[in-house]
Amino acid sequence: MNENVIEIKNLYVKLRDMVVLEDINLSVKRNDFLGIIGPNGGGKTTLLKTMLGIIKPYKGDIKIMGETPEKGREYIGYVPQYVFFDMKFPITVWEVVLTGRLNRTKYFKNYSKEDKEISEAALKQVEMEKYKNKKIGELSGGERQRVFVARALVSQPQILLLDEPMANVDSPREKEFYELLKKLKEQEKMTIILVSHDIGIISAYVDKIACINRKLYFHDSKEIKMDELMAVYGCPVDMIAHGIPHRVLKEHD
Repeated sequence: MNENVIEIKNLYVKLRDMVVLEDINLSVKRNDFLGIIGPNGGGKTTLLKTMLGIIKPYKGDIKIMGETPEKGREYIGYVPQYVFFDMKFPITVWEVVLTGRLNRTKYFKNYSKEDKEISEAALKQVEMEKYKNKKIGELSGGERQRVFVARALVSQPQILLLDEPMANVDSPREKEFYELLKKLKEQEKMTIILVSHDIGIISAYVDKIACINRKLYFHDSKEIKMDELMAVYGCPVDMIAHGIPHRVLKEHD
């Protein structure tokens, strides 16, 4: 059985006739926890949307569980950077999570007993079951993110993609959220890909880090050459993990 759940080869993506991803090559194994870092506008979100089949590549090949992105997206749970909704709209946590089952439910049919059982289990996984009947607009940013993860989990994905999940979350809640992702990886054997600007904190949780700024720099580990970080960010970047400098490789043969 192929260990790779995502395989990307020589991928190019154009937006408005401009190349935004250039010659991307990446393999992600089953049960990997991959962090993707890079500057704003570097192509991080574009890469995730290409994996989902939302954006079509200009050339190159991408496979999700051996399938095209359009077919492979059924294996993916996605938590976007921004979830737009009216904070005053009276929708409950329970109703939000159930919407994640829409792709599994026949149109014009009520949610099944199975849909409800899976949604209950997802809320327990993210420790939000006691907020089930609360309005989504009444939650804190960190609590809402847990609900959106639960909504992604009810499709029973093998791969979880998260785009800047901490963008609207207070710092004290960040560690709790990353601990939740770590638990999902370990207990559910889930492959997780997390896009973030926070190099320091994610290096404490992920197995591997990729840097992207139009081009991708990846060595199948958390070890990154300093010159590659400089190429991505345009200036030196110190990686911090557990309060000490993270290992960054110097130039070597």
